[in-house]
Amino acid sequence: MKNHSILTLTVFLLCAAVSLNSCKTVGNEATTNNNVETKTNSEKGITTIGTALDPVDYVNNLMGTENKFLLSHGNVYPAIAIPWGMNAWVAQTGEMGDGWQYVYSDNQINGFKQTHMPSPWMNDYGNFAIMPVAAVADTVGGGENMLFGEEERESWFSHKTEISKPYYYSVFLADHDVVAELAPTKRAARFRFTFQSSSESNIVIDAYDDGSFIEIIPEESKVIGYSTKNSGGVPDNFKNYFVIDFDQPFESGTVWSGDELLSGESKAEGNHVGAIIQFATEWGDQIDARVASSFISHEQAEINLEEIGNDSLEKVKADGRAIWNEKLGRILVQGGSQENTETFYSTLYRMLLFPREFHEINAEGETVHYSPHNGKIESGKFYTDTGFWDTFRAHFPFYDLMFQDRNSEIMEGLVNVYEQSGFLPEWASPGHRDIMIGNNSASIIASAYLKGRRGYDIEKLYEGILHGTENVHPEVSSTGRLGHEYYNEIGYIPYDVGINESAARTLEYAYNDWSIYKLAKALDRPVEEIERFRERSLYYQNVFDPDHNLMRGRNEDGSFQSPFNPFRWGDAFTEGNSWHYSWAAMHDMQGLINLMGGEDVFVSMLDSLFILPAVYDDSYYGFPIHEIREKQVVNMGQYAHGNQPIQHMLYLYNYAGQPWKTQYWVRETMDKLYSPTHDGYPGDEDNGQTSAWYVFSAMGFYPVTPAGDQFVLGSPLFPFMEVKLENGNTITIEAENNVSENYYIDEMYVNGESYNKNYIEYSVLMEGPHIRYVMSNEPNKERGTDREAYPYSFSEEN
Repeated sequence: MKNHSILTLTVFLLCAAVSLNSCKTVGNEATTNNNVETKTNSEKGITTIGTALDPVDYVNNLMGTENKFLLSHGNVYPAIAIPWGMNAWVAQTGEMGDGWQYVYSDNQINGFKQTHMPSPWMNDYGNFAIMPVAAVADTVGGGENMLFGEEERESWFSHKTEISKPYYYSVFLADHDVVAELAPTKRAARFRFTFQSSSESNIVIDAYDDGSFIEIIPEESKVIGYSTKNSGGVPDNFKNYFVIDFDQPFESGTVWSGDELLSGESKAEGNHVGAIIQFATEWGDQIDARVASSFISHEQAEINLEEIGNDSLEKVKADGRAIWNEKLGRILVQGGSQENTETFYSTLYRMLLFPREFHEINAEGETVHYSPHNGKIESGKFYTDTGFWDTFRAHFPFYDLMFQDRNSEIMEGLVNVYEQSGFLPEWASPGHRDIMIGNNSASIIASAYLKGRRGYDIEKLYEGILHGTENVHPEVSSTGRLGHEYYNEIGYIPYDVGINESAARTLEYAYNDWSIYKLAKALDRPVEEIERFRERSLYYQNVFDPDHNLMRGRNEDGSFQSPFNPFRWGDAFTEGNSWHYSWAAMHDMQGLINLMGGEDVFVSMLDSLFILPAVYDDSYYGFPIHEIREKQVVNMGQYAHGNQPIQHMLYLYNYAGQPWKTQYWVRETMDKLYSPTHDGYPGDEDNGQTSAWYVFSAMGFYPVTPAGDQFVLGSPLFPFMEVKLENGNTITIEAENNVSENYYIDEMYVNGESYNKNYIEYSVLMEGPHIRYVMSNEPNKERGTDREAYPYSFSEEN
């Protein structure tokens, strides 16, 4: 009782010394359990317990944040951002330069970092950090050892006092007794730091990296600077200019360079620079800061700061919440479990982060951008931070369905990339990056145009596509087509000519050529040109080995690579083995069925993926890369859902008259491999792709042929779903008897008419159909078994 009385008196005195609002903010907004925000019901829009929450309330952006180099559960971080925002913010628990900037099991935060990281494998660029610190002098050192380094300033924290939402973040920093809060806009953010029990109030600003700059402007209560930090893909003049505008005067300010404090100096440039800003405050006082940045100039950063204006943190937070609710609310689900609902909206949130806007609005209201290709300020839109090797499969087809205007903007941005660099991007962050394979920009562009997207220069994009089929970027070999000379001449990239992942490249180029063939027809290109790409669409057949019924590396003389181990990862394939890439003819499953010897053999090969042991050969890499481990630990044989090349494979039973097997395995994968938890993904999320697989699958269909006009049926996850399209129409999906054990479609109706096909067309979806399923725990082996029910295959067109 005595200790409780002392604690109560202390809290009473503290609240008497500061405003009541400050105490309420600390108490109400910084307390959380299991990432559920403890706010008043009126603030959340909830009138009684048990009523439906807003879509954003189901998002757990900590899903997939428990990761390490050898095992991925998503390889994501809790991005505090606006959909497609130029910047995101993250509480950094890792060291600067470590791609794993926030790991769920970490215990300490060393800064709140502006980040542009699309993946730990790509790392970050233009980043800087802000960190509140109660005391900046090491008492042992007599005040001379200032605590500005990452290790010195870091603080312990607990998830119990962490609130992480897409639009708001708050955490209690235990070592400093500070509550830190932030809320973002597209290019700016509002911070608030509550110093609960210290008369010292300090903000550390870290610009990182050699070549950066920082300046303290005390008469304006402002700090400006720029970060040159990058991981490639930028010219020499790259800078991220930032401005930090505080709401009260400084008591003092000190800059540093490297490990040295520069006493009496107000600016520093060069060797890892930063600043310490000290404030004269009372216990419990709050320090607010407005932060904005620009890749163009400090003046543009000041313009971007007007996204916040004089808005309070509460206003910025409320606005961000409304934006997220509007975007997430385009799809409303009902009747599912709490876990499935949280997983659905958490994955949908991930799909709306990338690619990010890289353009800005200048003082004249014009859209402009810094070009990471030529270092100039250019006009027009620009998007970046996505890898098409991942996202062409389902992420961009989702935009074709749900966010068409945004996708048209992205196409406009691709025109700018081509004009500035001479190539279309394949992996951009922010410029061309030398990683992964394929020419999948062709698929994304073809898909957008064939599905009716306009408002950009398609002729220029088509020119860029053609250029990419005959060239490779002189400095970034993953851009364009590495090995195009062999592929165009002999119909495949040989295994023995020094080009790695040759079979995978051949397979992806063949699908890309089918996309170009379809686009060329739509653009009424010359017959010879159309025929050239039609023929190349069948080049996947050139690396098919009939002796094994699998894809295999092939030598320049026509012989197959030997010895052949179908369990060997890498080598002729990319982050997978032959069992994973043998289904890569996404545009021509009937052609693949014919090669394998018919439907029965094809289905047997599909079944074998789940029956085979989870063995592997990692000799190409020298160790089991994380994708190998992710396949191994889930006990699904050779099926490797944690990586993209095989994610469409579960839908392929629809092409061979056994759709109930697709229905089983799709639901099994959703149930087993996804959850709204820190280990909730089966592998790398990859800029929206692995999330897109889940969201599409929950809707009940999937774009097996990404640039095609059909979505192949699976098994809907929710009893009811409403999908609001940009054209004003609404797709209504009802699934009767859709309890957890009822994986199978017994009956299906579209607009009241019985429906027996194993796919639904894009044009039908855009009309806003009413789709009704009747689900069962027993497969219906009569439905969808006729050839007329099968989805499109290129071979059937010829």
